[in-house]
Amino acid sequence: MPTTPRAFITGCAGPVLTPEEERFFAEKDPWGLIIFRRNVETPGQVRALVSAFRAIVGRADAPVLVDQEGGRVQRLAPPHWPAYPPAERFARIAEAGDMEGAKATARLGARLMADDLASLGINVDCVPCADLRLPEGHGIIGDRAYGVEPAQVATLARAAAEGLIEGGVLPVLKHIPGHGRARADSHESLPVVETPREVLEATDFAPFRLLADLPLGMTAHVVYTAIDPDHPATTSKRVLKEIVRDYLGFEGALMSDDLSMGALSGSLASRTEAAFAAGCDLALHCNGKMAEMVEVASRTPQLSGEAARRCAAALDRLRSPGAFEVSQARAQFSAMIATT
Repeated sequence: MPTTPRAFITGCAGPVLTPEEERFFAEKDPWGLIIFRRNVETPGQVRALVSAFRAIVGRADAPVLVDQEGGRVQRLAPPHWPAYPPAERFARIAEAGDMEGAKATARLGARLMADDLASLGINVDCVPCADLRLPEGHGIIGDRAYGVEPAQVATLARAAAEGLIEGGVLPVLKHIPGHGRARADSHESLPVVETPREVLEATDFAPFRLLADLPLGMTAHVVYTAIDPDHPATTSKRVLKEIVRDYLGFEGALMSDDLSMGALSGSLASRTEAAFAAGCDLALHCNGKMAEMVEVASRTPQLSGEAARRCAAALDRLRSPGAFEVSQARAQFSAMIATT
């Protein structure tokens, strides 16, 4: 087994690792594992899956990720886990004139999610979504956004990120530098945004600039013609250097969005190479299809240099949760949400 993990995050096919997946993880040593509904049955089963992955790669803190936003993006769902509201619910509280209440509710909801995840061994949640909810945007963002106004979105996204960190789970800032204006679903096709750069800086990019200190980020599969008309952010050197690193000031570890999504073209190998060439620290591949996983791994380097430093710095921000009365907090959260 390599002593240094490879710079990719992978999925798996089902609720239990197959012998082929076990061999793949042992040989390729991915930095992290991401789980989806297809991998989830019961709390005990998820704990066993997480433990099996970490045992194979030999790293007790190996990242295990999930998309647990609330609303329609919630991989851990009833009956074993509570249903959480989408980000829009917190936006409504803020827009009704109670920003402090909105912040407290978003933070507490994320703290409760972190308690759910940490009890399973999951230590990374792909939250917050700092994209704006803009009228021309595709519904793929929709109620996943914390609002329309950049400062409000940044404030509520930070509250959620802080709640996760308090509960021993790292947040992932997404989708850098902004998916809200995209008119297409990047799962299916490539969105092209033709908005002038000065407008993007004042709107879509603004929340990400205010959240640039978060430990992990995920790119947007979106073309911004004012910056790079030929490549989506994920594979654009100019967007990742000039906008994400320099203008936004994002210093965390940067992962691609899922390389198997329909927005990208070419083979999985070429997509992986392009993402690393553009400046991604980590490649993300989610669908659990072994042939694709092998192809991504074949073009993924071992973590080194600045990418390794950023990933280590992210993991250094993991903390043990403090005292937390879960039942009392759940009752409080339910009461806060019921007022909206």
